[in-house]
Amino acid sequence: MNGKIALVTGGSRGIGLAIARTLAQRGAQVTVTGRDPAHGEEGLASLRAIDPRAAFEAGEAGDHASMSAIVERTVKRCGGLDILVSAGAAGPVGPTPFAEMTAEQIQASVNARLYPRIFPIHAALPALRARGAGSVIMITTDAARHPTPGEAVIGAVGAAIVLMTKGLAREFSRWNIRVNGVALTLTSETPGWDRIFSKPGFENRLFSKALQRFPQGRAPKADEVAEVAAFLASDAASQVNGQTVSVNGGLSFGGW
Repeated sequence: MNGKIALVTGGSRGIGLAIARTLAQRGAQVTVTGRDPAHGEEGLASLRAIDPRAAFEAGEAGDHASMSAIVERTVKRCGGLDILVSAGAAGPVGPTPFAEMTAEQIQASVNARLYPRIFPIHAALPALRARGAGSVIMITTDAARHPTPGEAVIGAVGAAIVLMTKGLAREFSRWNIRVNGVALTLTSETPGWDRIFSKPGFENRLFSKALQRFPQGRAPKADEVAEVAAFLASDAASQVNGQTVSVNGGLSFGGW
């Protein structure tokens, strides 16, 4: 990936940061975004240990104007954009049984998981087109494919992202821009993992049960997810387009 310029939204920590580190290790010049400058600076320090060119931009992935400004600054600083990874933005409402959600929680869950995923792509498209080729990676959830207790809304938005991956891949192919996705399940070594298992409640019970179902006896790690995302972003995956790859260790939520 030497010479490639990458922007990773939600890349200040967690899976986004793991992907950013992997891209940097492969030679890409990486900029990460996030809402919290403190997390951003912490993540940036780990990136600059790999590549001193790495940068952090504070902003909101669900705000189109914010993302457009970040893309503009990134292109000005780096000279272009080749790779966009749309990650992060887990949302204010975690897994919750649908009957127990308020109307406001349903709307907040949709808004927080949909727009932060697609606005960065719309904002970055002119820069990707200007390069004559590019790669977009969208992070989504395996709940998009398998009914999961408490994740009806989360899964519905995830399914929209899976279909949008295909739709955008078809639209963008005229510009030699590939669009692929990575679907996640419970992933260790992430802030989400720490949050889930730090306190009792519905999420803890749900995912404690999931932990017992992994065929290999453990959940995927963030770095393992990052390896798949980096492959999809690379020229080695030049004939992979419109696909969403599940990184779930063989776990299927079906049948719960």
